[in-house]
Amino acid sequence: MPAPHKPDTAVQPGKGATGYWQSTYHATRPQRSFLFAPGNRPRMVQKVITFGADAIILDLEDAVPIAEKAATRSAIHAALLSYPQERSCKTYVRVNSLETGLTADDVRGIVCPALDGIILPKVEAADELCEGDTIVGQVEKALGLAQGRLDLIPIIETAKGFLNAQAIAAAGTRARRLAFGAGDFTFDLGVNWFGDCPAIMLPRMLLPIISRAAGLEPPFDTVYQDIHDLEGLRQETATAKALGFQGKMCIYPAQVAVVNDVFSPTEAEIAYARKVIEAFQAAEAQGHASCTVDGKMIDYPLAERARRVLAVAEVLARPTPSP
Repeated sequence: MPAPHKPDTAVQPGKGATGYWQSTYHATRPQRSFLFAPGNRPRMVQKVITFGADAIILDLEDAVPIAEKAATRSAIHAALLSYPQERSCKTYVRVNSLETGLTADDVRGIVCPALDGIILPKVEAADELCEGDTIVGQVEKALGLAQGRLDLIPIIETAKGFLNAQAIAAAGTRARRLAFGAGDFTFDLGVNWFGDCPAIMLPRMLLPIISRAAGLEPPFDTVYQDIHDLEGLRQETATAKALGFQGKMCIYPAQVAVVNDVFSPTEAEIAYARKVIEAFQAAEAQGHASCTVDGKMIDYPLAERARRVLAVAEVLARPTPSP
């Protein structure tokens, strides 16, 4: 049984035992964009690291025909080792789901020191995530990698997986974040997938809440289907941010800049956050626990939110560290 998950201090609430909000938040660089590339397309696999995504996902699942999966494992392994060590993105591989019987061979075939994590699709129950965690841990041990070094991100993309999301999030594995997949989710429901499809509203609303309640980081939102509709992508990404997602998966290079922009604090947000902090500090100095800024009442939670906006902006302004 995997060791119990211990929530990262970066996602802990700021309310102390006295009831006052305390600034214990430590911002880490957000993973705003995950860009897919088919693992069996060598040119795309080599170029995917050049488009500015915070992370890449080399795909062994839907993008790869069954007859090519074994050969693609070796190609992905070689590609990962060929990437420059000084790079700006993290590297993930989406393996095949446990129900296919291919997962263990996928993990054994692609894990290497240049890999940062595994994307596990179609997770429908806590024991499935635990099984995936065990497989990854066994391969880490066999290769002499530190236990727990590899990240594991389960995708919730079926009705059963969504209804079990609370148990999956609380399963006590190495997984720190969930992801949502609308394509398979709508296929499972037998409905068409389009823009603001009503069928995906509920999971998009609840997965950030489920993640927060389980002490996980905010989840990642589904891909946007229309690769040329960048304005539609911007609107859907803004909705994802407002719902509490930390980033979004992408299927086309041009989507990355839009997603990164939306999930980064704007100049207006940064300026307002500075104004809030300045006003609130002045209020505290006078013995008050609230103030008004631009006609809006500010108290401890809102002041803490402003601090977090500035902390994230500061992290994003730093040079991107290599993984």
